[in-house]
Amino acid sequence: MKGQFDFIIVGGGAAAFAASTRANELGAETAMINAGLPLGGTCINVGCIPTKHLLELGNLIYYRQHHEFGSLKFGPARFDFPKAILEKNILLDELRKANYTDVLENQPHTKLFEGYGRFVNEHEIEVNGQHLRGEKILIATGSSLNIVSIDGLDTVDYLTNQTILELEKLPASLIVIGAGPLGLEFAQMFTHFGTKVTVIEVANQILPLSDPTISRELHRCLTNEGIEILTNVKTQRIWREGKVKRANVMINGKSHNLKAEHILLATGVIGNIDNLGLEEVGVETNGGSYIRVDEFYQTNLDHIYAAGDVIGPPFLEAVAAKEGYLATGNALNNEKRTINYLEVPYAVFTSPQVAGVGVSEKEYLKRYGTCYCRTVYMNQVPKALAVKKTRGVIKMTIHHETDKIMGVEIVAPLAADMIHEAALAIKFDLTIDDIIDTVHVFPTFSEAIKLVAQAYTRDISKMSCCIN
Repeated sequence: MKGQFDFIIVGGGAAAFAASTRANELGAETAMINAGLPLGGTCINVGCIPTKHLLELGNLIYYRQHHEFGSLKFGPARFDFPKAILEKNILLDELRKANYTDVLENQPHTKLFEGYGRFVNEHEIEVNGQHLRGEKILIATGSSLNIVSIDGLDTVDYLTNQTILELEKLPASLIVIGAGPLGLEFAQMFTHFGTKVTVIEVANQILPLSDPTISRELHRCLTNEGIEILTNVKTQRIWREGKVKRANVMINGKSHNLKAEHILLATGVIGNIDNLGLEEVGVETNGGSYIRVDEFYQTNLDHIYAAGDVIGPPFLEAVAAKEGYLATGNALNNEKRTINYLEVPYAVFTSPQVAGVGVSEKEYLKRYGTCYCRTVYMNQVPKALAVKKTRGVIKMTIHHETDKIMGVEIVAPLAADMIHEAALAIKFDLTIDDIIDTVHVFPTFSEAIKLVAQAYTRDISKMSCCIN
């Protein structure tokens, strides 16, 4: 294994580890090259795990004071922000060891190289002065913050999803630039911690890629919790005055000045393709932002594959892992497998959560020139009424001729869990009758999917909860 490998993986995140697992199953001598974040990449270090941990902590702090049960009263919550960050770090250390370091040690065919890898030629990668040669190569370097062009941005120490998780003191105020999943999760997290948060978004709605009904409902929920949300915003200039950061923005043609202790940049991500030497070996990219691959994750060079965030959206840990696993089988075993991305659900872990899968109303209308949609609000769902968690909405789109379920989007307390029924419905071409005929546990939030399916055939506002 001195520099010669069957397979080289450039990266150490979800796609890379799934790839290493598959390569070991196939008995391929493999090199993994990791740089930047510690093993595990974005998800374990600065993404899914730390944010969901802190979001849950924020929910516990906030909702114990803002519940709807008049018979229940709590005293003020005592919150130690530095201790919360310390607890988060301890959790990440434990999970990183269990899920990545120990896993790699139990993969006999994989050797880890810590350092930045760069192509020397089509089959060789240099890392720390050592040349590694691979018969097949997978690029799985992930993504990082897309730093947008704003006058003065480079003069202030703005926060990113990485640095905000390293703060030693809870900020009194925060401006979040970007109202996508990342920006909204951090906005609500810090609002629940006690920070005054303002969110600004260049598009005309939060979650710009979501259905307007979904966006409006989440917007309503977040503003009711005290988050100031400004849309149609053009950020003109950012500067610093002492310990205060200021931003001049244009909203509907009018100039406004905002100020906060910190500014968080949450303006999307871009593939980590710089300084890999891709130009020298001729690997093609999409607009210089992502690596171009075919449906089987193969680049324009037959022996080089790519997977995960580095090939573009959807930017989801589960998708990156699946792509890495499939790309490896394709590279080493000529399996020719891919993902049907219409079957892939997404989720935003605000409270209430947002989740969706399949084709949106807008996409369906564009494709067929018509739409067959129904919308049910969570205050029509018995479980939501019983536990006083009625914020939310569910929207379903079905095929106008076959009644097959084409898309579902949800705002609900457990939307991220509920969406899997819809994902299976789309994967297996189920119709609304298939959902209606399936007995659901009563009362549950998941019944909302059955209710929205029933809304195609009856007036659910005049229906007993016992009707199936």
